[in-house]
Amino acid sequence: MYAHLWQGAATTAYERGKDYVEFAPDRVAMQDATAQMALLQFMQAGRKTVAVPSTVHCDHLIQAEVGAVEDLSKAKTQNKEVYDFLASVSNKYGIGFWKPGAGIIHQVVLEQYAFPGGMMIGTDSHTVNAGGLGIIAIGVGGADACDVMAGLPWELKFPKLIGVKLTGKLSGWTASKDIILKVAGILTVKGGTGAILEYFGDGAKSLSCTGKGTICNMGAEIGATTSIFGYDAKMGEYLRGTGRAEIADGADAIAEHLTGDDEVYANPESYFDQVIEINLSELEPHINGPFTPDLAWPISKFADAVKVNGWPDQMEVGLIGSCTNSSYEDITRAASIAKQASDNNFKAKAEFIITPGSEQVRYTVERMVT
Repeated sequence: MYAHLWQGAATTAYERGKDYVEFAPDRVAMQDATAQMALLQFMQAGRKTVAVPSTVHCDHLIQAEVGAVEDLSKAKTQNKEVYDFLASVSNKYGIGFWKPGAGIIHQVVLEQYAFPGGMMIGTDSHTVNAGGLGIIAIGVGGADACDVMAGLPWELKFPKLIGVKLTGKLSGWTASKDIILKVAGILTVKGGTGAILEYFGDGAKSLSCTGKGTICNMGAEIGATTSIFGYDAKMGEYLRGTGRAEIADGADAIAEHLTGDDEVYANPESYFDQVIEINLSELEPHINGPFTPDLAWPISKFADAVKVNGWPDQMEVGLIGSCTNSSYEDITRAASIAKQASDNNFKAKAEFIITPGSEQVRYTVERMVT
């Protein structure tokens, strides 16, 4: 945060949760539903180009109804005026334009633009997904995005810090998303408001980069300003796997500055405003809900909760996708389950929908299958 102060080098120690501070983000990302007003405002700024690298991603206006081909074709027809406007404005002002069908904004940002040590804002609450690559990524309104693209400072109340210490290692059916489901149960839907969640510890280093992204993504459901992991080997592997080896090399060279100090992590209570500790070796798979994302149930207790509360006990549809479960890692887990079911002649009793998070994920799946 201090490395992105608008006025440059810090001369003041800002008070968390009280001081309003001006920042200079490195990037802006916008999805098609919110980019319209943001760009209409930006067009009045009198600039020939945007002040910082910015992108528009056409994903939110596509409705899943029939299947990928039919739904995309329908969206292109129904939203042609919007897509044409966004494309022409992007072309005029030097904004990157991701046409419909390219992928979900948050997965594309993780694959293409997020980098350790940076700061970005996006016109969507799940912009925080990018924290899985060690970047401060915060969801904002269109007016904030317009200001940054126009070269103006961006104001934010300096966040509090909640430290989440992860020990042990995931095993069995437990996945990265079970971590944030557990955290949501602890903090509730408002417990992260005005705070950054920083995950650390040996358990954090064992998680995949896309797993980290999932955890950061769902931090929006507890009101957190954003969530972040310190740079580690898993992030370096992901950067290299997505064609950004030079960024990984640069991050490796200054790795000590892209994560917390050992002294802080050894005594977190003296630094963070609140500390949560989770032993991953003991963590069960979780189901959260119904009705609210902070109603966290370990899988061993969920069946009893359904009976006691009289909730419906038939699952009607399952989704592997959205911006939370759409990475290649998620798709391979789903494929493994489907194969086991097929091998044992099980038949699905509920609808099952799969939506890869980006064209790159879809292509990777296709390439690995063939």
